[in-house]
Amino acid sequence: MRPQDNEDGKTDKEVLLQGLMIQRDPDDKTGSDLPLCVDLDGTLVSSDLLVESFFLLLKKNPLIILKIPLWLFQGKARLKEEIAARTSLDIASLPYQSNFLGFLKFERGRGRQLVLATSASLKFAHQVADHLGIFSNVIASEGSVNLSGKSKRARLVSEFGEKGFDYAGNGRIDLEVWSSARSAILVNPDPGVRMLAANLCPISHVFDDRKDKAIHYVKALRLHQWLKNLLLFLPIILAHKLWDRVPLEHSLIGFLSFGLCASSVYLLNDLLDLESDRNHPAKRHRPFAAGHLPILHGAMLIPFLLLSAIGVALFLPFSFLIVLGGYYFVTLAYSVGLKRVVILDVLILAGLYTVRILAGVAATGLSSSFWLLAFSLFFFLSLALIKRYSELLGMRRKGQVKTHGRGYHVEDFPVLMALGGASGYLSVLVLAFYLNSAEVQKLYHHPSILWLICPLVLFWVSHMWLITHRGSMHDDPVVFAATDRVSLGIA
Repeated sequence: MRPQDNEDGKTDKEVLLQGLMIQRDPDDKTGSDLPLCVDLDGTLVSSDLLVESFFLLLKKNPLIILKIPLWLFQGKARLKEEIAARTSLDIASLPYQSNFLGFLKFERGRGRQLVLATSASLKFAHQVADHLGIFSNVIASEGSVNLSGKSKRARLVSEFGEKGFDYAGNGRIDLEVWSSARSAILVNPDPGVRMLAANLCPISHVFDDRKDKAIHYVKALRLHQWLKNLLLFLPIILAHKLWDRVPLEHSLIGFLSFGLCASSVYLLNDLLDLESDRNHPAKRHRPFAAGHLPILHGAMLIPFLLLSAIGVALFLPFSFLIVLGGYYFVTLAYSVGLKRVVILDVLILAGLYTVRILAGVAATGLSSSFWLLAFSLFFFLSLALIKRYSELLGMRRKGQVKTHGRGYHVEDFPVLMALGGASGYLSVLVLAFYLNSAEVQKLYHHPSILWLICPLVLFWVSHMWLITHRGSMHDDPVVFAATDRVSLGIA
């Protein structure tokens, strides 16, 4: 039955496709009578289930990485099967290609046969098909067969015959399948794929809703979080050596090295926390959780950034490299499991701020101050508790009971406020003791003037907690402070 024409002379299908913002080949003469075979990774979802499940398994059991080479030696299909058997993905929260999915539902409603044909494990493929409820058949990797490229083409040809099906994909590996398909549907195709696919079969539709990736890479690397690494300059500032060439150069090199290392950690944390982030009201917009960037790119950037950080650190004293290594391993342990331990997680976050100060000390060869480290620990513990409190307050307003991937309950937020306020005020007490110490008497001609800092810091800590309690705090208090007029004025 042919779709009815509307008032503008367009068919219902053409109107829907226009609303879905897709492109259709003007020379397309294909119909919709043949089965439509749909790829999963990168096509139906903006992700790679093998990489996702790998990081999920790594988070669950880091030592399992020792078995990965053994499984891979037995074939990629075996690797997928072993990882899938040990993990459970949150299928409902996957980043589905909404425009393309709408088109598939429309085709299904018209009675077209849809087949999920994927190189992902059979377990995950069936779960996706069951969740969506639009596929009449599932073909996926199982046993010793990795259903990708030539093997996928051979399987589909055996099922439907040469040119007996249409195929939706996105990558160069799909060119093998398109060579035997009647027509191609491209979903956010890789560079050059559209031209190559057009040489193999007619292109019926192109779905492309991607935006500029550069901004997503900037967000993924969290370059704005490099603000925290300015703490590396604190030792030379307090030692009155800010304009001494060698300490300043070493601090700058340390800043770059720590920034690269931190970005590597942020990427790793994002890939380990994909499911938790997708269930978080703000973090679900992160580039990898939202599907704006291929998670395989993130997996490759992690070691590259880490090795770059180590390479830069080689220009500094060896003690800096030790501090950098300690920072990385603590954050790795935090990402893998310690972040789920109540209170310990915020203590670690506070400690990581203090480690940045120690890195500045190690980079310049200056001696560390007990007062500075004590102030840092209490001060940044208060900020870490602000971050947790704001998350729980947001959950409380949405009627949620427990954090996803954390150990906190909504009713914990009054306790966190008490702990955070006390910690912030203790940092001011430590500052007051420091201002009365012999070191200050030697460094400054009029040390009594510095006492004005104490009420300013007291005001700022109180201001931050009041803003947080009102529900206006940014997910990260450091980022909030960098854009808050009151905070900048006090600074």
